[in-house]
Amino acid sequence: MEQISKSQVKFVRSLQQKKFRDEYGLFVAEGNKCIEELLKTFEPHLLINYPHASSVSCSETELEQMSSLRTPQGSLGIFRIPKELHLNELQDTQELILVLDGIQDPGNLGTIIRTCDWFGVRHIVCSMNTADCYNPKVVQATMGALARVRVEYIDLVPWLKQQECPIYGTFLDGKNMYHVFSEKKHSDRAILIMGNEGNGISPAVRACVTDAIRIPSYPADAETSESLNVAIATAVVLAEFRRL
Repeated sequence: MEQISKSQVKFVRSLQQKKFRDEYGLFVAEGNKCIEELLKTFEPHLLINYPHASSVSCSETELEQMSSLRTPQGSLGIFRIPKELHLNELQDTQELILVLDGIQDPGNLGTIIRTCDWFGVRHIVCSMNTADCYNPKVVQATMGALARVRVEYIDLVPWLKQQECPIYGTFLDGKNMYHVFSEKKHSDRAILIMGNEGNGISPAVRACVTDAIRIPSYPADAETSESLNVAIATAVVLAEFRRL
């Protein structure tokens, strides 16, 4: 097995930064399981210490230099970032689309992508200020779900204004989602919007929402935390949406 070079180590390490991921069109995944899932969809550029394909080898020290994790997973895969999806392709998608407005935490984004994979949501549309889905922390949190969930970044408002389907948005002052979903027949196509961890959905995006919903606390008059974590909230709403 070929040994990795010093220049390759430096190159892989540089991909932890978004500007180099954008420049080279590549991202890093760690661990055999994650790499195995991504190989089903993404084109590999370089595999390191991966046992099931031709790859280069590296020492433990070199692995630590390239890894973004405190405890490296033993193998790395460098994959090509796919070309952007055309908006008309999203327009023709007859299914539930998740929209993320300003999600900042990589762990939240990765968990949301993994949750979408579980509930059969194949497209996520993000605002331009949402965290990069190819950030190493996001990639690891997805556990390979990026192989099945397509993530796109666009200017949300013009696109949302063109949509002719129910657009659900989560708000603290929205209507009880259990009532809204039970009273409203789902169309083949719908959009669900989740907002920023601290500020929620932005005013401009809120103006595009047709149905403002909330996850009710229990019991209704009890003192609780101000809100749910956005990744957990996404899972709760998707579970209810899919139940009906």
